[in-house]
Amino acid sequence: MTWLDETIMARKGVAKGKAGETHAITEESQGKYHYVYGAYVEPILKVDPGSIVSAETHDAFEGAIKNETDIPSKILNFPFLNPQNGPIYVNGAEKGDCLAVHIKNIVPRGPQPRGTTVIMPEFGGLVPTNDTAMLTAPLPERVRKVHVDKDAGVKWNDKITLPYEPFIGTIGTAPEIEAISSLVPDYYGGNMDLPDVCPDTVIYLPVNTKGAYLYLGDCHAAQGDGELCGVAIEHPTVTTIQIDLIKGWTIRTPRLENDRFYMTIGSARPMEDAARSAYRELIRWMAADFGFDEIDAYMLLTQCGRVRLGNMVDPKYTVGASVLKSIVGIAA
Repeated sequence: MTWLDETIMARKGVAKGKAGETHAITEESQGKYHYVYGAYVEPILKVDPGSIVSAETHDAFEGAIKNETDIPSKILNFPFLNPQNGPIYVNGAEKGDCLAVHIKNIVPRGPQPRGTTVIMPEFGGLVPTNDTAMLTAPLPERVRKVHVDKDAGVKWNDKITLPYEPFIGTIGTAPEIEAISSLVPDYYGGNMDLPDVCPDTVIYLPVNTKGAYLYLGDCHAAQGDGELCGVAIEHPTVTTIQIDLIKGWTIRTPRLENDRFYMTIGSARPMEDAARSAYRELIRWMAADFGFDEIDAYMLLTQCGRVRLGNMVDPKYTVGASVLKSIVGIAA
């Protein structure tokens, strides 16, 4: 028995965490990648709970930046960034349910150097932006292309090689009535850029409309907390997930579990509101499913809670609040 056999997905999911049919989304079968989260396009797949789906994701620029001499502002067409695979329609999913997505594997693909990071005008954590308007001139644009290998790591230069620590930067379900840019994180998931959304985790996403309409893309090979300059090591991948459905488990914002902890995810501005949102949902989860009194959970998390900064550059910032399973128990 592994920790996956004791997850909320395995205990509450329609498929009980068991693998079902296998599907593949290739660049060819995807055709047009999407830059908006919404239920107003035809699903690329319709799957049953338990299905395993592999997707050929693009980098955040859909492969448009090819050389270090490229100038991002002349090549990229904002807001057409963060191309998304999908949407995937999950049979039986209805508003008020929850999708459980087990991230099984993320493997880099494409010719080397397949990793890309850039400095773009008025984008990043230490520069003026449209949301933080100043008269200061933008930083000079810069492109860096790097070799990414799942075994050898991310070669920054001849002296520095970063570990390959892939995760899904943007994943979520369709909002009920809105159509929202894939650059924006919110209650449905989206562009959270949270490194914990990585292989060997299960992310739980609220279902807001029939079929859920699951999107994913924008995979990163490495990223520090905050995604400081606004762009991680973006790279194309084959990402494999297993999808389950939890009926009647209504959650307000995304949640996550791995073998060590439970996490709730909040996205807002200012950053402290994202942290407040994440911690509030964690307290409510502890009260609803683990038998805690809310005030006691509030006091306990003051002593042992942990926060993880996803991004501090997007239209909303993302923070994950977590507590060790060993503290609250594994039964939810």
